Amino acid sequence: MRTTWEEAGWERLANGVARRRLPGWDATVGVVAGTTGVLLIDTGSGLREGAELRRQVRDVLGREVTHIVLTHPHFDHVLGTAAFAGVTVFGATGLGELLRREPEALAGDAVRNGADPEATAVAVDTLVVPDHAVCGERTLDLGDRRVLLANIGPGHTAHDLAVCVRCGPDEPEVVFCGDLVEESGEPQAGPDALPACWPAALDRLLSLGGEDARYVPGHGAVVDARFVRAQRDELARRFGVSPH
Repeated sequence: MRTTWEEAGWERLANGVARRRLPGWDATVGVVAGTTGVLLIDTGSGLREGAELRRQVRDVLGREVTHIVLTHPHFDHVLGTAAFAGVTVFGATGLGELLRREPEALAGDAVRNGADPEATAVAVDTLVVPDHAVCGERTLDLGDRRVLLANIGPGHTAHDLAVCVRCGPDEPEVVFCGDLVEESGEPQAGPDALPACWPAALDRLLSLGGEDARYVPGHGAVVDARFVRAQRDELARRFGVSPH
């Protein structure tokens, strides 16, 4: 008998759509299942976390992950990717080149934030980077379900990718936002953020999802369009830019 999403510690968002808040840095990962493919959105902070996610998806669905989307290049969202051998990986244009070019910076950020240095070194050495770049929008066919990948950054980073999932007729659209949206604390603007562009990125996110969508932040609880608009306005005030 298969495990349910709830038994595995995941939150079911719609038919074939779920997400999990990982321990440690509270990063969100998501899964979207179709008849011919299974998409994982972000992979966690290391190989152990990635392997656990792979096992959980297999236990619930009885199938392996076939596609991965990396929403942005931060360690708590990408370092588990090497646990998924042979999987097709998508990222915003330029993400793969960045990860190849700056492995030391990725490892350093992880360790500064409390990750184990030895485990981080292994994850960075074996890191799988995107082999499919998304410029603008791209539709991913999972069989009975098509998922929209949208390069709507820059904002939180220069390589922000959102995932829009159209669900059943009685279920709202689900939008995985990466760290463009954060609910559990103030949005983090590190040295790779582009604050002047962030409010406009959230406008694009809202135009994709619409008023009734469920927005899944990179950290924290699922939110609605009203929350995203309020965060857009707060970011605009914080950084002194126009919210529109």
